[in-house]
Amino acid sequence: MKSAIPWVLAVLLLGGVYFLYAQGKSKDAQLAQFAQQSAEFDQLKAENEELSKLKGAADENARLRKDNEELPRLRGEVQQLKAQVKDLDKKLAAAQAQGSALQQQQQQMSQLASENQNLRNQAQSNQQAAAQVAMQAMAKMQANNCIRNLRLIDAAKQQWAQDTGKGADAVPSPADLLPYLPQNTFPACPNGGAYTLNAVQVPAQCNVPGHAAQ
Repeated sequence: MKSAIPWVLAVLLLGGVYFLYAQGKSKDAQLAQFAQQSAEFDQLKAENEELSKLKGAADENARLRKDNEELPRLRGEVQQLKAQVKDLDKKLAAAQAQGSALQQQQQQMSQLASENQNLRNQAQSNQQAAAQVAMQAMAKMQANNCIRNLRLIDAAKQQWAQDTGKGADAVPSPADLLPYLPQNTFPACPNGGAYTLNAVQVPAQCNVPGHAAQ
């Protein structure tokens, strides 16, 4: 029995060593698997980062592609805006030209109106001057006719005094002078004035100023 104990202890020792060896091999395997998984994880992480970069680049390319697709439309809108601006410039130039022509026309109309008013004023002045000249001429003609009447009356007075033997201080009546007047008619002042016969030696008079025989 005592001789068997060492063998049992040896077997147990060998079993323990084998168990420890097996545990070490298992841990080594686990460590190797863990290292492999860690390497795979690092690789997957790197691949993921690469994929993220590729995805970002793809998104950027998509955005650039979309911008490039929008570029022709934007160019078309720019060309359309340029055409509209050019058309507006033409309309503005036409409006300015029309405004300038209208302003020039208004200036011409104002000048014509001023000239027309000046002509009217001149015509009115000429009419007034002509009317004044006509009135003066009419007044002079009427004065001359009245003076001629006074001379006829004075001549009739002289003839009446000679025929009747009246003296220079005698004063005839209008009826006394009718036979010595043209058509036996006593003359009247063209301006409605009243005649005063006076004596034979005193010239007849009219009460209208300026109607006096010279």
